[in-house]
Order: sequence, then structure tokens, then C-alpha cells
Amino acid sequence: MDAKWLGKWAGVSILVFITYIIFSGSISGYDLLTGAIVAVIVGGLVANFVITEPRKLLEVGRLGWLIVYAIYYFFAAEVRAHLDVMKRILHPRMPINPAIVRIPYRVETDYAMTLIANSITNTPGTVVVDLDPEKKIFYVHWIDAKTLEAEKARKHVSESFEYYAKRIFD
Repeated sequence: MDAKWLGKWAGVSILVFITYIIFSGSISGYDLLTGAIVAVIVGGLVANFVITEPRKLLEVGRLGWLIVYAIYYFFAAEVRAHLDVMKRILHPRMPINPAIVRIPYRVETDYAMTLIANSITNTPGTVVVDLDPEKKIFYVHWIDAKTLEAEKARKHVSESFEYYAKRIFD
């Protein structure tokens, strides 16, 4: 076993353990032991697939950006999107202008691209229907397309998500 693999294994194991404890909602001895066993096994099995650059796990700033992103996403972006969709549903004429738009992205890692795509899809009113990783373009169904120009659509739909994704994963 080399040190690089051990770093990957430890990083994945810690993340799996934390996730297990959060979702179990318990810190009983049984759950701590079960979580540790599951984390060690899963970490060993998937470490080489999940982590490509173990040094990034040690950069505390990335965790800080992840926390800031989570706060922004759940308390600003999601709330604003939900209110917008509710307004459209309750409006007598249901003002929608649906379209599939091309939205370019400028991140490098698959994790950053996935974060952006998931953020777009999980935000009401937009959903990523396809992507072209070679051209670095998302194809997004947008309930109220304000523009069909790629760069302007990027500013409306994904620019803020990309800002955080770059700092967390790239």
C-alpha cells in the first residue's frame, strides 16, 4: 500500500463515516461502530475511483467554500426559484416561456460539472436535459427563458453555481 492510496482511503472513509452518522441521526455506540466498519470498507473499495487528487482533501478553504455554497444554495437560490415558480403557477395567465437553451460552463473537473448540473436540475424551473463535455455545454430546459443567447443564459441560470463549483472542486 502506498501513501497516496492510504490518503485517498482515509479521506473517503472519513466522508462516508460523517455521512453515515448524519443520516442515521444517532451517535450510539452501535451506530458509531457500524458507521466506522462501513466507512472503512467503502473507503477501501472506492478510494481510487472517487479521489483523483488527495491533496485537495486537506485544503480547508475548499470545505469553507462548500459550507458557503450550501448556505447560498439552500437559503437563497432555492428559495428564490421556488417563489418564482409559485408565482407563475398562481398567476391567472401562468406566464411561462419554456425553451431548451445552451449554457456553457468553464470548470475543469467532473465533480464541479456535476455540482453545477445538479444545482441547475434541483432548482425549480430548470433542468439539465443533456450535456456535451467536449464543447463544455449544458442543454437546459428553462421554464421562463429570458434569452436564448448562451452567455446571457449562463449568467441567469448557472453563473453563481459555477463560481462556487470552481472554488470547491477545481
